[in-house]
Amino acid sequence: MTVHPLATPYSAPAQPALTGGRRVGVLLSHGFTGQPASIRPWGEALAEQGYAVEVPRLPGHGTTWEELNTLTWADWYGELSAAFERLRADTDAVVVGGLSMGGALVLRLAADRPADVAGVVVVNPAVATKRLDVKLLPVLKHLVKSFPGIANDIKKAGVEEHGYTRTPLKAIHSMMQAWPGLIEDLSKVTAPLLYFRSTEDHVVDEASEPIITGKVGSTDVTVVRLEDSYHVATLDNDAEQIYAETAAFVARVARA
Repeated sequence: MTVHPLATPYSAPAQPALTGGRRVGVLLSHGFTGQPASIRPWGEALAEQGYAVEVPRLPGHGTTWEELNTLTWADWYGELSAAFERLRADTDAVVVGGLSMGGALVLRLAADRPADVAGVVVVNPAVATKRLDVKLLPVLKHLVKSFPGIANDIKKAGVEEHGYTRTPLKAIHSMMQAWPGLIEDLSKVTAPLLYFRSTEDHVVDEASEPIITGKVGSTDVTVVRLEDSYHVATLDNDAEQIYAETAAFVARVARA
């Protein structure tokens, strides 16, 4: 299977000389039908601060939407968990972050590994939706393979996410099937949470934010509004704000 040239995973070693002698890691996850290119600049900005960074390519992404349609939430979570284990073995503390579905995946990881996650950063995460047509997915996914794509919801002119032009229905149904279990376990997320939310997002609606912020077990929750970005805010006009505030957050929680 040919992999898109921009879908190569990104990895950077820790530079403890820049982080007070501690080896601090950051694991970042891209979203559904996206690929590492959508968050690589975020990872690179953190690597410049001395953090070890891992940006894995989730299975079925950066190849074809048809391949993605043969895979499930368990495959994506398995890849992210493996990357987390590698990072944890080489660092003193690990912060996890994600965009869209990536945000849900790292929340799942933080719920499953509360003692091992020092902090959580999410950008327009999805754990619910107000769309009523998703109730038809159990039937539709057997009749229709895909819908039009959700990639490139970016306000900044000339910026490309390089995601799929089609949304595979079996795969997205698998993602949505994981949401209720994650919501039920959000109270197990006890690490500090930094939540970035675009004020205008054409992919993830407003249903997820009150669920996540209202149910997480963390007493340290910060919500930041992104006024000049759409869904893929990590590549949009507010990207530098995300990078800077993430770096400051990582520095703070990794000292604890």
